[in-house]
Amino acid sequence: MRLVLDTNIVVSGLLWGGVPRQLLDLGRDNQVTLFTSSMLLDELADVLGRRKFGAMLASQEITSTFLVQRYGMLTNLVRLGSIKRTVPRDADDDVVIATALAAQADVIVTGDSDLLALHPYQGLQILNATDALEQATLSI
Repeated sequence: MRLVLDTNIVVSGLLWGGVPRQLLDLGRDNQVTLFTSSMLLDELADVLGRRKFGAMLASQEITSTFLVQRYGMLTNLVRLGSIKRTVPRDADDDVVIATALAAQADVIVTGDSDLLALHPYQGLQILNATDALEQATLSI
């Protein structure tokens, strides 16, 4: 199964665990294939670099740069062509759709209601983490 994880899922998985971490673990174990783009990696770096995560990262003796690099190693990087305006309420989410289309992904995993409202989109399933994990484990 080919997955694109929205930044909110990646941050949750890297910092808190739970179902998002299980999805990352499936990628690490090559049971699913994770895809990202340079724009999503830039967004991840921006989010993890926010002050609100500083104390948590320091307590674990890791940096946001380290986490972004580690996530980048788990994923396959796709190049994006033009990004069409797709998500009516949040243009920033268009990059998630563009990444998934470029990756020929099966599923976008997100907690973002603007993206979830588009399910399905051009053959892409757009699922929350729990539903994506259930589907991924059924396909293994």
